[in-house]
Amino acid sequence: MAAFRYKSLDSDGKVVKGIIEGDSARQIRAKLRGKNLRPLEVVAVASRTKEGGNTNRLALWRPSLSAGELALLTRQLATLVASALPLDECLSAVSEQSRKPSTKGMLLQVRSKVAEGHSLATALGQFPRAFGDMYRAMVNAGEQAGQLAPVLEQLAEFTETRQQTAQKLQMAMIYPVVLLGVAIAVVTALMVFVVPELVAIFSHTQKELPTLTRGLIATSDFLRESGWMLLVALAAVLLSFRQLMKSAQWKKRWHQFLLSIPGLRWLFVSLDTARFSSTLSILMASGVPLLDALRISGAVMSNLVLREASRAVSLAVQEGSSLHRALGQSDIFPPMMVHMVASGETSGDLDTMLARSATNQERELEMTLGTAMGLFEPLMVVTMGGLVLLIVMAILLPIFDLNTMVR
Repeated sequence: MAAFRYKSLDSDGKVVKGIIEGDSARQIRAKLRGKNLRPLEVVAVASRTKEGGNTNRLALWRPSLSAGELALLTRQLATLVASALPLDECLSAVSEQSRKPSTKGMLLQVRSKVAEGHSLATALGQFPRAFGDMYRAMVNAGEQAGQLAPVLEQLAEFTETRQQTAQKLQMAMIYPVVLLGVAIAVVTALMVFVVPELVAIFSHTQKELPTLTRGLIATSDFLRESGWMLLVALAAVLLSFRQLMKSAQWKKRWHQFLLSIPGLRWLFVSLDTARFSSTLSILMASGVPLLDALRISGAVMSNLVLREASRAVSLAVQEGSSLHRALGQSDIFPPMMVHMVASGETSGDLDTMLARSATNQERELEMTLGTAMGLFEPLMVVTMGGLVLLIVMAILLPIFDLNTMVR
């Protein structure tokens, strides 16, 4: 069976849209007529028919899921699979719970593939953007071992933890970003609207104004007359940067530059190595072979330089080296992580030690970011106060010497 998107009219003449399963478009039309609906359009959700134009097919052709949607979907599927329901019924039930038509259509296509006799991992492979390599590898390992429900539970925990971590970082950044935006807006408004009115009283004087005042006036005139040019230049720089980042070579250079900055290096290394450790841990706990787990774990790292280092680790392990020695040969991975991996290899509990390493790194990273955000807020207040003080001083200096200027 396949999933079809339909558009029909009910008895009141209202347009009704939805997604339904069937063997053919003709069968779908018969089902709709049986529900007292007059079909207007029936299209397979994965097809790209020539007639009818673009009926929202692009979104369904390459669908993706947010971290929250993937976590919810995985949790629901894990619960249903654990209750011993047939897999196709589980997928059908999860699709009915989805509110987004694109997600519902995607799940129905997965169900159709499973009903045809394919494995769940193979069916999920139709949508690589929604279900990544790690997700599919874990599902495949769970199916091979007959432990699909526990593996889905692990996946649900992993996706939910990742979503919560991302939400914490986003929430921590909201106030500083708003504060920075307000500071820029206030200073710009002072320079463009307030300063010109205040310094106009000095325009008739013949005496040279203080350097600070002249600099303030020049800055104000530039923002009023050429501020749009500054905005255009900034927009051009941003667009050019985005175009350059589409090139792997320039992107790698940019990532190398970020890693050359002492404070940022620790931040990016901690983020990516924690992601690497947690992914490798959950893959190994699910029974994925080490080399495949290393390949997938390296692919989740966002920094290209760190990703190359992970490929070197995978190659060293493939040639017979132990994992902790391969990690230690690179100066990228934290020493604590290397020591914990060595301990895990010795005790035969590598996946647990990797999970602990990831937890420790994430906890340390969260504490450091919290401290940095706590320092950033008063720093922004002090900076904004300093800028306002400079503006006030630039205006008051000529006033203090007003009698001299008048003479």
